[in-house]
Parts: sequence; C-alpha cells; structure tokens
Amino acid sequence: MKAIHVHAAGDLRLSEVQSTRTGPDEVRVKIARGGICGSDLHYYQYGGFGTVRLREPMILGHEVAGHIIEIGSDVRNLREGDLVAVSPSRPCKSCRFCLQGLPNQCLNMRFYGSAMPFPHIQGAFREELIATAEQCVPAEGLSPPEAAMAEPLSVCLHATRRAGEVLGKRVLITGCGPIGVLAVLAARRAGAAEIVVVDIEENPLRFALRAGADQAINTVEEAEALSSYSADKGYFDILMECSGAQAALAAGIGALRPRGVIVQLGLSGDMSLPMTQITAKELELRGSFRFHEEFAVAVDLMSKGLIDVKPLLTHTLPLASFKEAFDIASDRSRAMKVQLDFGA
Repeated sequence: MKAIHVHAAGDLRLSEVQSTRTGPDEVRVKIARGGICGSDLHYYQYGGFGTVRLREPMILGHEVAGHIIEIGSDVRNLREGDLVAVSPSRPCKSCRFCLQGLPNQCLNMRFYGSAMPFPHIQGAFREELIATAEQCVPAEGLSPPEAAMAEPLSVCLHATRRAGEVLGKRVLITGCGPIGVLAVLAARRAGAAEIVVVDIEENPLRFALRAGADQAINTVEEAEALSSYSADKGYFDILMECSGAQAALAAGIGALRPRGVIVQLGLSGDMSLPMTQITAKELELRGSFRFHEEFAVAVDLMSKGLIDVKPLLTHTLPLASFKEAFDIASDRSRAMKVQLDFGA
C-alpha cells in the first residue's frame, strides 16, 4: 500500500509500505480522508518545529477517518463497514501520568506522525491503517470529511476545558488558522459571551467571522487595534493564543484583564513573556497540549449538529496529488482545511 513519507524539508514522497497483520484487539481501516495539519506542514516546510527535528523518514498524518474492512477476534463494539474517526492518541496507560489521569502527558505516547521520540512514530497518511478498537469512534451520520475533523476539533475542546469557566466570558483568539477557527466554535459552544479574533491576513479572519466571532481584527491593517482593549488594565477574560507568534501573545496579554487566563495552543518554538504584566495583573498561563477523552466528545458534537465543521473544508485532492495538496495547504490566502481523498 502507499503512504506519504517526509524525508527532509521539502522532500515529500509517496512510497510503498508493507501492511501488517491485524491483532485480536485491532481493526483494519481503509482510510477515506486525511486532513493536512499545521504540524504536517512544519515537517514538510522546515523539517520540524522548535527543537523537534526529523531524524529519519516518517509517514505524516494524524487527522483521518475511514471504513473498517477487517476486525480482530476480540473486537465486539465495531463492525465491518463502519465509518470511524481514528484518534491518533495512544497513551501507554501505565506511566505515572497516565495513572494520574493525564493521558495526553503520557511518557510513552505513540501519537501518529510525531518526530518527538526516536524512532519516530509513523503517521496515518496511508491507504490502510491498523488501529486499536478503542482508537476508533463510530461516526454514524457524518461524512468522512467531517469525521476526519474530529482530531483538530478535539485540540480546541481540550483548550476550552483548560480555559476553565467560559460561560459569559469575553474571549480573545489570536491566530485564525484551522485551530483558531475551531477554537471559535468550541468557545461559542461553551457559552462565550463575546469573541474577538486577530490575524495578519483577511482570508482566515473571514472564516472566523463565519464561525461565529463577533469581531475580526487584521493587525497588519490596524496595528493598534488591540490597544483600546488594554485601557483600564484590560478587557478580555480569556486569551486563546493559536498562532505561536510572540507578537500575538504579547498583544493578547496586554488586552487581558487582571486575573485573566492565557491558554497557549500555538507551537512554533519558545517565546519570551512580559513577566511584569503577568505578575502585576495576576494572570494565569496555561498550556494546552493535544487531547484524549475529548476525541469522542468531538465526534458526538458533530454528529448531533452542535458544531458544524463543513465550512472549514476548502479543498479536497486525490492522494496522487499530495504535493499540490501540501502546497495549497501552505497558502493561507486561499485555504483553510485541505484534505486528501485516499479513495480517489
């Protein structure tokens, strides 16, 4: 079967890989759709992000959905033909963090398409995937493109949980790529009273407004637009920083009110912090990394029509056009979420 490997920055290849046998607690999934994520793009464009670097060829991809074509002997809750969203989160369940109820902090995490450990954890951009039954969430009522959005939506649901009480709060979201726009949907579902979004390009801001943001600010065209929110020690209760850009983080902190909460999602390397403001305004800085139990919640919310991700799906290309798909996904001026059709 074919899979998409990244060998180094700019070196993406469609290669043959060996299929493995299905274990008793596993299923074989014929992948239907796979979404290209920001981390996939970082491996493709730069060979990694921050201190995480490619040290061997790695199959990319962790936003996938498909149909079950084979079931292990011990699997009882799934059937052949089921459409499932496949969670890339595979904690060990036995390390101290797993035992403390923090599976996303697992010391032995096997997360699809990750160069954090070595050997790298191979990803899910392949025609067929062997997954454990517990990774697979039935996606009845959803289309494969929607089901493949469960992973990025889970990231934002986890971040919203990390923010604490959102009901009735004023939320600032910096960075309006897919994660930023999904954060708008998650924060609104959690009861945010007001959501303001910030980006440096118009196209992502338009998507954020369609997702339910109350106001969009282009900081290239309105460099001082956030300064009015900094008066009287700040305005917003929560900052969800999705860009990984230091300038966005600093501006957002300035617009937070005393005892506001910063939730950092964006990952692009270490950033300096305005510690005087954080200390004087008694702000709380909370990291948000991946997810676990939120994956099934994401599928459920989409299945019930409580969160609609379809407007984010801007491009679908066949597997054979994988390089074009990655190039389109790299162009924020025209793309939001680009998916690969593994059956085309």
